[in-house]
Parts: sequence; C-alpha cells; structure tokens
Amino acid sequence: MTTLATARLGRRSSGQLDRLFRQSPAGPIPVGDTAGTALIAPGTPLGAILAPVIRRLAWQGKIFDPATRTLRNKLTPFGLRAIVAQVYPAPSWVDGRECLVLDYSRTSRLAHWIRDEIREVAPGQYLGVVFWGRRRLIHFALQVPAPQ
Repeated sequence: MTTLATARLGRRSSGQLDRLFRQSPAGPIPVGDTAGTALIAPGTPLGAILAPVIRRLAWQGKIFDPATRTLRNKLTPFGLRAIVAQVYPAPSWVDGRECLVLDYSRTSRLAHWIRDEIREVAPGQYLGVVFWGRRRLIHFALQVPAPQ
C-alpha cells in the first residue's frame, strides 16, 4: 500500500527530495512495522513504474525496535525479516545536521557497506537517503502506521 504522502514524494525530483531532507528534523526513532517505498528515478514515469515493482518483489520496508535501537528489513515477496541495522542519531553525510542513521556496518556481512539516513518530513513519514560507502545511491520513503 502506498500512502498519499509517499505518492507525493515519488512525484518530486531528486533535487526536491534533497531539499526536503535538508530542511527536515531527524524526528524520533520509528516504532514497529513501517511501509517502505524505494524512490528510484523520482519524479519520472520510470520511477512511478519501479516503485510498486520493487515493493512487491524486493523490499517492503523496515521493522524498528527502539528499545534495542535496531531494525530489520522486510525483503522478498514473503516479507522475510532480515538484514539488521543499528539505529542512532548522528550528523548526516548530506548536510552535517542530525539525522537518524541506519548503520549496517557492524550487523550485516551482506550490507556492511550500506548506510541509510532518515529524517521525519511529516508526522509518521520519513524520507531516507541510501549510501554505498560514501556514494549516494537512492532515496526511499517510510510510513509509520497511524496509532489505532
């Protein structure tokens, strides 16, 4: 399921997403099961096609545990919970301001070179940047479910 807020993010260009990330606060560590959307080629027709395909076949989001400051990614069409990361506030590689870092360097052999950074762009809506080493790759969105 893609929320309206996530769909709006997907219509923005990469430059617009960068500006939004820079002007947003880190926010609290999300709690529980989040819905994720990869924002590859954002603001383009290709991006609109890729986002639902990636969600169905590869990555559906992250499950956060603030008590342990860790997360697990939801992968494959079956939502396999794998690839653990540590979660902590730290300066962003984008602009030096605080963000939430999702650090795989000490928790995953498969993704040890990956660092994600997220900031809360709206209540319960996070925008992320993925780094491979120090090279920026893509943006992604995370939606925290509304309390029931």
